[in-house]
Amino acid sequence: MGRHTDKVGDAFPRAPSQEEWERMGSEERAQVVDALPAEVTYDEMAMPEGDAHQEPKAIARDVLKGYFKRRRHKVYVGSELPVYYPAERRFAPDLLVVLDVEPHRRGKWMVSHEGRGLDWVMEVHVGGDRKKDAEFNVSRYARLGIPEYFIFDGGRLTLEGYRLATPDARVYTRIEPRHGRYVSEVLGLELQVEGEDVRFWVGNAPLLDSEEFIDRLEDHSIGLQHRAEEAERRLTEETRRRDEETRSREELERRLAAEELRRAMETQSREELERRFKELQAEMARMKKSQS
Repeated sequence: MGRHTDKVGDAFPRAPSQEEWERMGSEERAQVVDALPAEVTYDEMAMPEGDAHQEPKAIARDVLKGYFKRRRHKVYVGSELPVYYPAERRFAPDLLVVLDVEPHRRGKWMVSHEGRGLDWVMEVHVGGDRKKDAEFNVSRYARLGIPEYFIFDGGRLTLEGYRLATPDARVYTRIEPRHGRYVSEVLGLELQVEGEDVRFWVGNAPLLDSEEFIDRLEDHSIGLQHRAEEAERRLTEETRRRDEETRSREELERRLAAEELRRAMETQSREELERRFKELQAEMARMKKSQS
C-alpha cells in the first residue's frame, strides 16, 4: 500500500494520484498515510556537507518558527521533511513553510492528506553540482504550484528567489532584490545574506535566532543590573550626604546652644556682680552713717 512507480521504473514510495485518493474510504486512506515512509534514502538526497549546510537551515527554521509563534500565527515550519505530492516522486526540502495549518510535529507531509501543498521552500547549496537546486527544482517546484522558492548558496554566499506570478502559473518569475534584500510575499518578510547565513527582516527590524535572542536578553539583563547597581550606589551616596548634613546641622545647633548658654551665664554673672557691688556700696554707706 502506498508504493507507486513512475514511468522510468523507480521503486521509491509515492502517494497515490488525487483521483485514486478521492476514490478511497477513510480506512484505506489512513493505511496509505501510515505506509508512506517518514524518511528518504541517500539515493534521493545530496550527501551531507557539514555545518555549512546544516547551520543556515537550522538557524532559518528557528527564526521562522519563533517569529510566527510570537505572532500567534498557525504556520508549520519543517526541515528535510519527506513531501508527497499526488503521484509525484517524493522530495525533502531543506526548509519548508505551510501557512494556516496546525504547527504540530509531523514525520512527513502528504498533500492529499493535509489538504494543501507547500507555500514556501528554501534549499541550501554548498558545493558540487548546482543543477538540482538551480534548474531541476526551479522547474519541479513551479510545476507543483509552490508559490515561492529560494536558493541559498552557502559556498558563494548568494541568494536567489523565485515566485509564481499568479496562482495558476507553473513557471517561476525571478525575484529581483531591492537594496540587497529579497521580498517574500508568502512570508511577509525580507531575506538577505548576512555573513554565512540568511537574515530575515520585518520592516527595518532583523529577526533574531534563539542564541541571538538570549544574548540580547542577557545584555539587557546585565544593563538592568548595572543600572540597578548604579541607582543603589547613588541612593547610598545620597543617604550618606544627607546623614552628613544632618550631623553638621546637629553639631551647629549644639554649638549655637552652647554659645547661647555661655552668654546667658555671662549675663547672669554680670547681673550678680552688679547686685553684690550695689549691696556693698549700701553697706559702706550705712557704716559711715553710723560712725558719724
